[in-house]
Amino acid sequence: MTDAHCHPWNLLEFIADAENERRQTKTAVAASSWNLEQFEYHEKLALKAKEENAPKVFCCFALHPQLSAQNKVSEDFSLDSGYEHLQSLAAAGRLDAVGESGFDLYDEQYKAAEKLQEEMFARHLEIALIYKLPLVLHVRRSMHKIFSSSKKLKKLPAVIFHSWSGTRSEGEALLKRGINAYFSFGAAVTNNHRAAIDCAVWLPHDRILLETDAPYQPLRGKVFSSWRDLPQICASIALFRKVAGSTCADSAELKALTTENFFKAFS
Repeated sequence: MTDAHCHPWNLLEFIADAENERRQTKTAVAASSWNLEQFEYHEKLALKAKEENAPKVFCCFALHPQLSAQNKVSEDFSLDSGYEHLQSLAAAGRLDAVGESGFDLYDEQYKAAEKLQEEMFARHLEIALIYKLPLVLHVRRSMHKIFSSSKKLKKLPAVIFHSWSGTRSEGEALLKRGINAYFSFGAAVTNNHRAAIDCAVWLPHDRILLETDAPYQPLRGKVFSSWRDLPQICASIALFRKVAGSTCADSAELKALTTENFFKAFS
């Protein structure tokens, strides 16, 4: 299967041999990093997977919007050094996508850092445009900021909305504006999030991706998420689409289509 957004380095806190589980489940992933330690770990996984013809690892890097809150930046890491890392990785051809970037205005500490988030996003978008890289977006309570950048976003090879939290009409509007947008769904659809289910049912099937956000978005009753959750997420979306009379109702077909979408988005 495919996982459009996850954090293998962070999953090690819960699964000592997370890479073995990834290979057992035959899952190709887009691995998100915000510092060099994480990125270099993911890059090693990617290189080894290529050498051994194992499921692919796409390496992503950006400064997470939540880093805009001062207490989220460690003493040995600065935003400036993060930008330098991003530029260097992109220039060296080591980067498959810029992300996760975007905006998080979910609570007061992040709202207070909105201006800094705007600066972070502008720099990420600039790098993605220069090096023609896909952009992975984290968007919470801030879809208006994405629409204001639509003219630049439509120039990117792909824009992947991790854990899509917008409405169906917003998703359709992004596509109508010419943005090559993909919408990724995870545990929300199995945890009965009505808005996520509506979007997963009615957005075009060639725009849907699956994700775990491992380890951060567990299925109900679990402590963490992992690649073993993907079949349930896929089956849930397929069932909802079938009940609603949407296209692509079969779970196996949806698995194949989301795999095709995944490689189109990240390649």
